[in-house]
Amino acid sequence: MRSNLAYSAYSQNSASIESSEKLIKMLYEGILKFTAQAKRAVELNDTQKRVYWINRTTAIFAELINSLNYDGGNIAHYLSGLYTHQIKLLAESNIYNTTEQLDEVLNVTKELLSVWNEETAYEMAE
Repeated sequence: MRSNLAYSAYSQNSASIESSEKLIKMLYEGILKFTAQAKRAVELNDTQKRVYWINRTTAIFAELINSLNYDGGNIAHYLSGLYTHQIKLLAESNIYNTTEQLDEVLNVTKELLSVWNEETAYEMAE
């Protein structure tokens, strides 16, 4: 049920999701948005909002983990480990009320989104 939270949040905001590629992009963008909100909450020492935004971000990573296709090769195993590590960083940020871990999540997700955009653009050009 929890893994469907991220999908539900975005499918409600988008009347028509054209493809799984667009959904992945939207999930990465959601991570960036929610992590930035969590970082702001840490800076403002707002515990309630920090927990809320970190939980939302964690739900998206859980959805991404659950959507991996392990029949496709080693990339799914790599991404599973990477996503799991991001969840660990989010938990640490939540426990210690620090932004360093959130900065790492933001940086990694920006890179993932950049690579994802390049790959989908390449596939569309073929």
